[in-house]
Amino acid sequence: MTSGPTLADVIDLLEHAYPPRLAESWDRVGLVAGDPTADVETVVVAVDATDAVVDHALAVGADLLLVHHPPLLRGVHSVAADTPKGRLLHRLIAGGCALYAAHTNADSARPGVNDALAELLGLEPGRPLAPSGDGTVDRWVFTVPADDAEDVLAAVFAAGAGRMSGYTECSFTLEGTGRFRPGDGTDPTIGTVGEPEEVREARVEFVAPPELRSVVRRALVAAHPYEVPAMDVLVNHAAPGPGPANTGLGRVCELPEPTTLAAFTALVAERLPATEWGVRAAGDPGAEIRRVALCGGSGDSLLGAARAAGADVYLTGDLRHHVVDEHLREGGPMLVDAAHWALEFPWCAQAAALLEEGVGVTATVCDPRTDPWTVAAGHGAGGDAAER
Repeated sequence: MTSGPTLADVIDLLEHAYPPRLAESWDRVGLVAGDPTADVETVVVAVDATDAVVDHALAVGADLLLVHHPPLLRGVHSVAADTPKGRLLHRLIAGGCALYAAHTNADSARPGVNDALAELLGLEPGRPLAPSGDGTVDRWVFTVPADDAEDVLAAVFAAGAGRMSGYTECSFTLEGTGRFRPGDGTDPTIGTVGEPEEVREARVEFVAPPELRSVVRRALVAAHPYEVPAMDVLVNHAAPGPGPANTGLGRVCELPEPTTLAAFTALVAERLPATEWGVRAAGDPGAEIRRVALCGGSGDSLLGAARAAGADVYLTGDLRHHVVDEHLREGGPMLVDAAHWALEFPWCAQAAALLEEGVGVTATVCDPRTDPWTVAAGHGAGGDAAER
């Protein structure tokens, strides 16, 4: 009898499609809860892990809930069941359902969140609006008694070090002689205060993401046998990893036929899932549009990139009054603002298809919207959008 895929198999597929190295430095992607050795038959895909989504996942007997937004993105000190996030985790764990997040790595991947958004609008996903970085990683160098080198490496690898361009546990070791004289007030692991000492040491190098610098340092110091470990952190420019080279946030797309801002806004409202927020635009309704820049989720950080790309309009979410006003005063481009959830929801179907085709699980999309806005009123608000 052939066994089905495990959670580790599913993670391998997800991390090939949405490489963690593409995640922004502040992001927290990957496995949140679950046993990698557990079998997976049913997966639910959603943008957010809300109470309603967890209800749905448990009701259908899901073995894995794949979400876009990491529920533990901000630092937490407790996941007790009487906290909002802890309640969700406890329920999922008790129900035998793992939780995995693919966030900005899925935004930048090809295909990814922004490709799914472009295709939903009938656009050919073009180049990234903000291409991925140059692969810069930290290169750490430390010395340690040769017999302790493997223990220290194991500790820093467990902290997330050693990953570069699709490889893991990347390191280099060279043995030599370490010399030192412990001074007054020291407590040397090896040697005697005031006496010169020679030790067979290893010079070890490894790589780590810059955003993990403090975590890796703590792991190295805790695992190192010396009272004062000698270490240096250098900058290493890694070669691009495997997969498409044109990864990055957002997309720049050319319309097959020119249109107007009003017509493009109507198209976005028609194609995206309905929300109370709806879709709104800033600019001349009759202005011609040929080039579209887009970014799912919150994209105000890429307003300058949209201008530099020569876009006529930029579609994104979570835009604010003063930011929009100043942007238009500086020359645009025009803007279309839609609900954060609606812009990212098309990715769910893409991810579900990836899982079904890649590892043969049953993957479904959690359709109920997790957009937090529930009421709209006033001129131009909502209309019949909520009934679509």
